Order: sequence, then C-alpha cells, then structure tokens
Amino acid sequence: MPSNGENVETKLRRIAEKASSTSKFQFTSLFHLMNEEMLLGCFEQLRRNAASGIDGVTKEQYAEHLADNLHQLVDRLHRMAYIPQPVLRIYIPKPGSDKMRPLGIPALEDKLVQAGLVKILRTIYEQDFIDDSYGFRPGRGCHDALRALNETVHNQQVNYIVEADIRGFFDNVDQDQLMAFLAHRIADKRMLRYIKRFLIAGIQEDGIFRASDRGTPQGGVITPLTQKITFISL
Repeated sequence: MPSNGENVETKLRRIAEKASSTSKFQFTSLFHLMNEEMLLGCFEQLRRNAASGIDGVTKEQYAEHLADNLHQLVDRLHRMAYIPQPVLRIYIPKPGSDKMRPLGIPALEDKLVQAGLVKILRTIYEQDFIDDSYGFRPGRGCHDALRALNETVHNQQVNYIVEADIRGFFDNVDQDQLMAFLAHRIADKRMLRYIKRFLIAGIQEDGIFRASDRGTPQGGVITPLTQKITFISL
C-alpha cells in the first residue's frame, strides 16, 4: 500500500478498506504504524487521572519529557527490545454482587503500546465482526444492544430469550489458539510477537509475581478486543 506523505489515520483507512474488500487477506506489514505519531495520539487519549501500574509513572510525569520518551519507546519497539511489564492486580466491587472482580493495571508505556496495537487490530477486525455484535466495539454499547433486542421482540416472532455466561472464560482462554486465529489475518510477525508478550507478561499482586500462561489479562486496553476476537474464533 502506498504510504508516502500519508498520516497514520489515512493508512488505517486504507487498511480498513482492504480488510473489508478481501475477507481472507493477510496483512504482512502493519508494525511500521507503531510510530511516534501513533503513540502520541494514544498518549493524548489517556485519562489524566488513570491509575499507575507497577512502574508508578503517571501521565503528568511522562509528559515532562514526552518527545524524548516517545522517541526512545519507538526505538525499543522496532528493535524488538521492548518487554511489557506485569500488570498490577487489584480488586474492585463487582456490580450486583458481593464478590470482588480482579482488575489488572498496566504500566504507562504498556498502555500506550497496547492502545496502538488495538487501533491497528480494530481497523481490521471491525470489518469482520457481525452487525449484531455490540460488546467492546467503538460507538456501540449495552443500550444499543437493548434497543436492538427490544425492536426484535416487538417486531418479530420470538419464542425464547436466553441469557448465558461462561464462568471464568477469559481467565482460561487458550493463548495458542488465540494466536493461531490471529495469524489468519495478521502475518506481521512483530505484531504477533508483541501481542504474545502482553499475554504472557504476568501479574503482580501484593508484591508477588505470577505467570500468565492462560487467559487474557484483565484491565489492559488490548484485553476487550482480544476477548472479542476469541469469541469469533470459536
């Protein structure tokens, strides 16, 4: 794909067009989009008061030397020298229950890299997701799903409505199966290697490290999309 003079958003639109027009096309060159322009946009979208991961670095602190930090980050990424840090495990109340839900907080640079990878992956997989899919998608949410359900119930013959949940599903996702499915669309080895690195980065809880050889880490911005992709791989 021609890239001279094109910004990141233009390149992403071209990728989306190709993904939409050719459902089995494998993308071999994507990681070059992980540049300073991409990561600057990801940084600007971070919440100012977002919780810090195990590095303790805040958005305000990272911004003090933003240009240098992003330049060094891109250099490490493209040398394949960037290693994601374990996510910080905390627990938050689970709505409608007296149980606590585990949440992982990535380090600041991990948030940036994940956000960049998500922008690229979403550009491709948004073309593959069916129209009746609402979870973890831009511009869609629970209220949209409820409106669609309400319209179906009132305008079509409906005999059953089934609510189902798979207990602990995302804690037990087979990472090898997920990576194999991603490879159907993504043939850029650097993209795949970094996604795998995030999957196995591990968890730190109460100062103790725990490996993560199964499941997808909860709390990272890349998690919802990989969960969505896992569903369509079944």
